[in-house]
Amino acid sequence: MATTIHTTEELTGQTPAAAKPGMVFRANGAGVTFRERFVHDRANLQFLDCGEYDIPAGGHSSWFGVPGREALLFMWKGAARVEMAEGSYDLAPYDTLYIPLGTAFRLSNESGALARIIQTSAPASHVHPVFHSRFEEFSRREDRIRHLKGKEVYLMFDVGEAADKLVAGYTFYQAYTRAWPPHNHTDQEETYIFIKGHGAMEVYDTPENMTFVHALNEGDLVTIPYLNYHPVFSQEEPLEFIWCIAGERYWVGDKNKDFMKGTGPAITT
Repeated sequence: MATTIHTTEELTGQTPAAAKPGMVFRANGAGVTFRERFVHDRANLQFLDCGEYDIPAGGHSSWFGVPGREALLFMWKGAARVEMAEGSYDLAPYDTLYIPLGTAFRLSNESGALARIIQTSAPASHVHPVFHSRFEEFSRREDRIRHLKGKEVYLMFDVGEAADKLVAGYTFYQAYTRAWPPHNHTDQEETYIFIKGHGAMEVYDTPENMTFVHALNEGDLVTIPYLNYHPVFSQEEPLEFIWCIAGERYWVGDKNKDFMKGTGPAITT
């Protein structure tokens, strides 16, 4: 008995699309990667996790997400696009983007150079709007800048933006500058992520326990649990770092004016 072979067009009534060729992806080929830097329960923290994405030139990622958490993306190196259901956001260097609870996103890089994005996240119970802070704009707005002796603080995601726990920004030190007065928090934990230059940092609960003193270079980060003082020192060149808070939402200098004056004893908030 003869076998009848029907074409796709005969079976479906539709003209088939032209077949697309298969592709080879080599084991050593470049792709979008995520690297965990720390998770809260292994970093003496209650809330904050941190990682970073590398997006090669021309790279496109699958969908990412941080279930149960709100997140901030910091555009550290190069430029990239972040796509969400709400829309697409083009991130220039040092831009910051708030990712709401339960929101999936994907990344792309149409430039000719590697892009690197840092991500921090914390648990959340509420969905808040996406917020894109452009560094080119915010670095010129006096309402977003706090001028301290030898340093500038840029409030990229401040208390005026809706979130459950996160507040974040950048601090730029001039050469040979230190934080003063020392301060700690009863209701905030932090991470400092060093993105340019090199310096040093102490983390301690009392002066008698001032044993955590480290030299820090670009790409290093430090976690700051509750009740720890955390002064930073720049050396022979300027120093830049991200600071990200999880907990009560304020910046120390807006809550305690003695910090802005740079005088007085240690401050606890």
